[in-house]
Amino acid sequence: MMNAKPVLILGATGYIGGRLVPRLLEAGYRVRVMARSLAKLQCRPWGGHPLLEMVEGDALDPAALKKACEGCGVAFYLIHSMISAEGKFAHADRESAQNMVAAAAEAGLERIIYLGALGNPDDPKLSKHIRSRHEVGKIFESGPVPATVLRAAMILGSGSASFEMLRYLVDRLPVMLTPAWVRTPVQPIGIGNVLEYLQGCLENEETVGKSFDIGGPEILTYEQLIHIYAEVAGLPRRRIIPIPVLSPYLSALWIHIITPVPASIAQPLAEGLANEVVCQENRIRSIIPIKLKDCRETIRLALEKTRQQRVETCWTDAGALLPPEWTYCGDAQYAGGTILECGHRIRLQASAEEIWEHVVRIGGETGWYFGDLLWKVRGTLDRLMGGTGLRRGRRHPSQLYTGDALDFWRVLEVDAPHRLLLLAEMKTPGEAILEFKLTPMGENQTELQQLSRFLPRGLLGILYWYILYPFHVWIFGGMLRTLSKNIGKPILKGPERFTPKLKTTCRI
Repeated sequence: MMNAKPVLILGATGYIGGRLVPRLLEAGYRVRVMARSLAKLQCRPWGGHPLLEMVEGDALDPAALKKACEGCGVAFYLIHSMISAEGKFAHADRESAQNMVAAAAEAGLERIIYLGALGNPDDPKLSKHIRSRHEVGKIFESGPVPATVLRAAMILGSGSASFEMLRYLVDRLPVMLTPAWVRTPVQPIGIGNVLEYLQGCLENEETVGKSFDIGGPEILTYEQLIHIYAEVAGLPRRRIIPIPVLSPYLSALWIHIITPVPASIAQPLAEGLANEVVCQENRIRSIIPIKLKDCRETIRLALEKTRQQRVETCWTDAGALLPPEWTYCGDAQYAGGTILECGHRIRLQASAEEIWEHVVRIGGETGWYFGDLLWKVRGTLDRLMGGTGLRRGRRHPSQLYTGDALDFWRVLEVDAPHRLLLLAEMKTPGEAILEFKLTPMGENQTELQQLSRFLPRGLLGILYWYILYPFHVWIFGGMLRTLSKNIGKPILKGPERFTPKLKTTCRI
């Protein structure tokens, strides 16, 4: 019988949580989600579902976590830090899990369901990230609230970091110089099967207070997985040459250069690839009998969804959406720094809806309408400096949600057909935003404004802005002209600058 209490999902903005939420809603469950950025959830297709509740909070905030747990029956804990910066992830994961145990006990939760990682905890060479996941599982198992712990290896599906890394490497490299881990055994599992197991644990009392290994029907090496992908994708067989001297750090740099996955995420993935991750037991198969898809079928489905542009969630979705306070500096007077601006506008004989249709397609395969070579050069430089570069592309060619990755930008706000606000995630000596604003100016007339704003960090940031300013003027003006050509509507005025040359705006 379905529990009348809401099901709490922590990590709903992530790759797996973003797919579990609509699955449970469709099954008739009341679902409560906690996220640091509710705007990222509100714009999802299921964001207005009548069975959905949203609360804002952070797992590192015990009070917010307790409030989220109150009144719920079961909680899915799908939080895990993949960013390797300064090794702080283990402490954050530990603190979040301990907060969750305390909040769950105080709120009277019936159970916690946690998705962790496979791997031998006694292996002294176990990667730090896998070890951290094991530690979180132990924290839940030792708490007063019953826990169900699932352990998985590589999760394959359209948009997953593991699949995207595999896809880009195999698509682009007919010959691969690989580390020795290319022959490490792994037991991948498809995202569809992971979701079936998660929901199955919710619905099966026999899983309460127990831990299970989950994996697909095959144990393979990464070398075999590469050959399977090439076969399914219709590519020639790849030649693989293992090089034992390649360290996880060098592997991460290589992944960073070839794929969209940045080094900060590639490094923990590469470290984990050196560990044997296979199921030691298969008890869950008799408790939750599902049809497990093999790697060929899983890869085929993932490629099909990618080609049809039906990727529901992506590895780039996770993380907080924290707009810099200075983006709202018009609301108050601050002191301490200068924001630099470069703005252009154009008036077209077109409706806002007609213009928006083209604005919202910016980036990805569409490109940036003007100076694409310079955008690619900037993306390459960013990649070489450890940034995201342009390879992240976009989730869908014509749809944008708040929180989406868009090349080396992050979507801060989508207000169709009026405003698109982007935050730069490229490496810069400061913080930058790019805004597109559409304003009706009479019958079938619309003004399109494009405004770039930059908060420099120190002298280097100021020099960076002034050196690039002539290029900004040229590129942004060109973007508006090309946009108008694509729209196919008459230009009534412009493009012209509406900010004076080298204009500064509010003090912060």
